[in-house]
Amino acid sequence: MAKIITEQELDVAVQALTDGEVVGIPTETVYGLGADATNPDAINKIFEAKNRPADHPLIVHIASAEKAPLWVRDFSPAAVALAEAFWPGPLTMILAKNGRVCDEAVGGKTTIALRVPSHPIALKLCEEFDGGIAAPSANKFGKVSPTTATHVADDLGDDIGFILDGGKCDVGVESTIIDLTSVPTILRPGGVSAAEISKVLGVEVEDGTSGESRAPGMMKSHYSPEAKIKILTLEELTAEDFEIPETSGVIAPVNVDHPLSWTMPTDAAGYASSIYSIFREADYRKVPELLVVPPSEGDMLDAVLDRLDKAAS
Repeated sequence: MAKIITEQELDVAVQALTDGEVVGIPTETVYGLGADATNPDAINKIFEAKNRPADHPLIVHIASAEKAPLWVRDFSPAAVALAEAFWPGPLTMILAKNGRVCDEAVGGKTTIALRVPSHPIALKLCEEFDGGIAAPSANKFGKVSPTTATHVADDLGDDIGFILDGGKCDVGVESTIIDLTSVPTILRPGGVSAAEISKVLGVEVEDGTSGESRAPGMMKSHYSPEAKIKILTLEELTAEDFEIPETSGVIAPVNVDHPLSWTMPTDAAGYASSIYSIFREADYRKVPELLVVPPSEGDMLDAVLDRLDKAAS
């Protein structure tokens, strides 16, 4: 069973990465399953632990924007501008890779997904390891991402040696992914909105969230709890003739008089910070169905709607 370690034992995590092992690591978005991005054997351990398709690329976490040229052929002016605005933070950039990252980490693609995390422990780990840490979410592929060290232990505790505890993740859903290899294109919405990115770049970014799966989290069904997800509007949930099944759970930005209910913020950022934990709690309690009303506002609205739609698929 994996040992949960603290920041005071960071050297243990650094040594494990150096030795080609995988480590559960905290980030501000969700917990990741980290390994040396240049070590094919270590990367294969990630895919094995997660049951992840081998052609599904990983995000490589680095210590700073200054380290990016070590991994890419061209850290373009657009990438520099976005790094200055949003790194460290929940933004992943897809760029043309150089020869440093191993093919296994990028799913055999000619590109690499790079991010500088803002979680202080993740950032310190990247600095002390002094390399790239490839890290998808630390859960079985397609399931709900973990936002605490305990969640990681529940999912992968028999498959990894150490989990670095960094508390509860602040953002609560995965990073925004933007492809900068041609026209700036959002492949996955997340903690940085398309509007914020467009403002920095001075151009409208394209929406590439549908179609071919080119980045993590683009499959139609993803982020799924065991409970069946049914998405409703607030009007549908509160209609006089609508009866909530006794065994169903309710997640809504209003107080609902039902024994299995969670009251959420109307703002998407607050909603995002708790939704995965609630999905997991519902599964622990073996709730068969969740009636979910999305948030109504906020910069992260696209990200939350994306996660709910994929969970419902």
